[in-house]
Amino acid sequence: MDAERLIYPLMKHVVLGPAMRAAFRPQVSGLANLPDGPVILAANHLAFCDSFVLPLVVPRQVFFLGKHEYFTRPGPAGRAMAAFFRGVGAIAVDRSGGHAAQAALDAAARVLERGEVFALHPEGTRSPDGRLYRGHTGVGRLAERTGAPVVPVALAGTDRVQPPGRRVPRPGRIGVRVGAPLEIAGRDVREFTDEVMRAIHAMSGQEYVDEYAPRRENRS
Repeated sequence: MDAERLIYPLMKHVVLGPAMRAAFRPQVSGLANLPDGPVILAANHLAFCDSFVLPLVVPRQVFFLGKHEYFTRPGPAGRAMAAFFRGVGAIAVDRSGGHAAQAALDAAARVLERGEVFALHPEGTRSPDGRLYRGHTGVGRLAERTGAPVVPVALAGTDRVQPPGRRVPRPGRIGVRVGAPLEIAGRDVREFTDEVMRAIHAMSGQEYVDEYAPRRENRS
């Protein structure tokens, strides 16, 4: 068992888990929909803390992509940050340059090929206004490549506990709804991605926008 696997249960059950449960009082439904074996969790994206909420409520270890910068900062503080992100299941991926998308897909595929759980946000970035935006086809391409089922997840309330610009979440109730698994079964990745987003929309109740969410650097 490597260091990350030793750190993960400590972070989830001793360090972060109790504090987050007390602060967020998560209301969770649909965990019985989570199958054994490789699973892709596809969730809406309302706040930075979304990536930490999923590992908190899902009984299996959840992996997700993290910015390369989180793992490479110098000094004791940088090493502590890297240990923290590895401990909660983050995988370092350099998303700069022309091969960024392929590097992310390869990293996610390796997790699924081990029979584990990988989480992503098909919108690609946090919603700027609480609405649900069109999904990027990475979720469909990952399902096509690995054969793993996609489980749609709807998060609620994370944008209230951590609105834009707030570094530390404030106490408040959040909700997590886990939907039934979806299989790509040879379908077109765009069609399948749209089906995943419809499932998230049905559970979240968000207004749906049939266009990609603007990246933060392009927002006014």
